[in-house]
Amino acid sequence: MFIFRQLRDSSSATYTYLIGSRASRAALLVDPVADQSPLYLGLLGELELNLACVVDTHLHSDHLSAAPTLIRHTGCLYAAGLCSGIGGTDRQLADGDSLDLADLHLEVLATPGHTPGCITLLWEDRLLTGDALLIGSCGATGEPGGNAGTHYDSVTRKLLPLPDELLVFPGHDRDGRRVSCIGDERQGNPLFCGISRDEFMAQDRSQPMGERAEAMLAANRQGGGSVLRERSPVSPNN
Repeated sequence: MFIFRQLRDSSSATYTYLIGSRASRAALLVDPVADQSPLYLGLLGELELNLACVVDTHLHSDHLSAAPTLIRHTGCLYAAGLCSGIGGTDRQLADGDSLDLADLHLEVLATPGHTPGCITLLWEDRLLTGDALLIGSCGATGEPGGNAGTHYDSVTRKLLPLPDELLVFPGHDRDGRRVSCIGDERQGNPLFCGISRDEFMAQDRSQPMGERAEAMLAANRQGGGSVLRERSPVSPNN
């Protein structure tokens, strides 16, 4: 009944996720990369899916979001975290919100720290964690507004207490691994297993922001705002 695809952009090692319904033909793309737009549009056509929404889990500094291109081609909605700093969104997603697209239902968990607006999406038995929680790791906190203490709290208080069997689909791979689960991350992630909040904060996990990253951030802050389009008002529950 449902379709799930994990798509990798090799230049940024970013994972994009396609979720679709065979019944309603509605589809969602999470963290799409601009360079891969032809792939996404071709796959949507091949699977006979209609793109209803694009979600960016946070403001990206390592790739350009495909949201403007996909909006232009499909007229889809655009959503991002409430504090993401991304403009031109149709939905700003806060903790506890739901994203309902026909028969697709996703729950939103605010998981700030890597950036202030990081969100995690829960769909069925899968967590799409963006850069909040990676396999055996997590995103760095050198991004604008990043905060190590907040990041530790998000992972240890919001994600790791979830059921063991929930699958973790991250925004980037680690040593070729594409998927994990909460039980494995709770027991084996070296950044959180047996590490106190103070110890986590003491680690220097910041990364210098180069000119390329600054340019990516500036472009991605515009989000869907660079696309001129007409649409009817969006209901908070749709």
